[in-house]
Amino acid sequence: MKLKLLVLAAALLGGTALAVPAVFHEGSTLHRFLAPLVAEEPVPLTPGDDALREGLGLGSQPRWKEAGAAEPTLVAAGDPVARDEQDKQGEARVPQSAAEIKLSFAPLVKETAPAVVNVYAARKVAARRSPFADDPFFGQFFGNRFDNPPRMEQSLGSGVIVDASGLVVTNNHVVEGADEVKIAFADGREFETKVLSKDATVDLAVLKIEGEGPFPTIPIADSDDLATGDLVLAIGNPFGIGQTVTNGIVSALARNHIGVNDFGFFIQTDAAINPGNSGGALIDMRGELVGVNTAIFSRSGGSNGIGFAIPSNMVATFVRAAKNGGRFERPFVGADFAPVTADIAEALGLQKPGGALVRSVYPEGPAARAGLKVGDVVMKADGRDIATPDALDYRLATLGIGKTVTLDVLSSEETEALQLPLEQAPEVPARDARTIDGRNPFAGATVYNLSPRVADEFRLPQDSTGVVVAEVAPRSLAGRFGLQPGDIVLEVNGESVDSTRTLAAIAAETYRGWQFDIERGGRRLTQVVR
Repeated sequence: MKLKLLVLAAALLGGTALAVPAVFHEGSTLHRFLAPLVAEEPVPLTPGDDALREGLGLGSQPRWKEAGAAEPTLVAAGDPVARDEQDKQGEARVPQSAAEIKLSFAPLVKETAPAVVNVYAARKVAARRSPFADDPFFGQFFGNRFDNPPRMEQSLGSGVIVDASGLVVTNNHVVEGADEVKIAFADGREFETKVLSKDATVDLAVLKIEGEGPFPTIPIADSDDLATGDLVLAIGNPFGIGQTVTNGIVSALARNHIGVNDFGFFIQTDAAINPGNSGGALIDMRGELVGVNTAIFSRSGGSNGIGFAIPSNMVATFVRAAKNGGRFERPFVGADFAPVTADIAEALGLQKPGGALVRSVYPEGPAARAGLKVGDVVMKADGRDIATPDALDYRLATLGIGKTVTLDVLSSEETEALQLPLEQAPEVPARDARTIDGRNPFAGATVYNLSPRVADEFRLPQDSTGVVVAEVAPRSLAGRFGLQPGDIVLEVNGESVDSTRTLAAIAAETYRGWQFDIERGGRRLTQVVR
């Protein structure tokens, strides 16, 4: 019997019988746990053995006789009818084979995989024109032979159906710029979709399937319930080879600064995520969506065991806005925050760095009305610790506009609770969008007047004023001279730019040369064009 126990222990622990630790002796916890698998009679277990059962993944419900409990009725291994009847009665019994103690995600995958789809996005790309295409002389002989038709460029990703009516959530970068988006189920069915909402700042998009439902769905979980070490499954379409499931654990929470979206708050997992998995599902052991896979950390392009997913609470907020016909908007706080460094923490008497330091307060904004002051440190939001300004941004964004959040604030060495209303950012002055044309360094750029709302969209300080570059057309003069979305235009040829009207008037003038100043990332840059 002891030899049988050693072999079984080795199988469960992933080693050989000779490698089982010497602590495996008669009367030990491991011995008492495995003895029922080879013994003809039930062996008592104590309630303290629950931890071992959990560690081996066999669940917290006792399957063996506990000390002092009534002896269970055993049935023959070859009598499935009797076993089924016993299971219906809820009676405990001894597992009779290795198959009965085998761990498998198959039931979970069977339930959730039908709601994960492949996403195919196609976009038209203009072909390079021949220099002879517009020449009438060559046109007489060659017609339109020099006109190259646009080519179709395709990308692939994954998506998750979160509503039976056919709402699919995926990543913005999967469908960005697409002229046509299709989804395909694992069973081969394909449907056209339309994009309801997309936002690069959170890297999410919601599609609507153009077909009759109901469609299979995955319920959205509360990602705040996740803990490091929890088991998760990643389902997607890596490399376009077809639906694939990988498993892993939650490696870390609240990862930031990975360069994917502006909120910098991600679930890190070691479940294999590869190109094509973007937009796929990260599910927990209850079959609920805890995240949308979005990025990997890799030098080779393949999985290195470091993948990132957007938490389901952010996904739920985004989907809710799309269902209501609106676009996702980050609540306006009316304050700018900075991280609390070790030096700042020491100066404030904190035991460790953490929190969001109030750097500036917008006059008459929600933060000012709530009582926030420059130098205050936000430590908690609705009872949850705030480690960084990114964490505060994420927490407020998932609550949404119209809610009120309780902030625990350290102010003058005292902690106080403030009620902060989450409001829509004001758009004063109006953005007055204009696209600049002509022969000047701004031709092809679309510009807005800066307001708290526009500043919030471009993650600029909320007290920013002037004109911001919103878009730059491909192959335009503005792009050639290095303008980027988010640049603030300060001066052109010595004239201050305070509105889009002013910039348009300056751009309409004829100059022998151009000199303009912009602000980018808090730095003032000067460009000279001759």
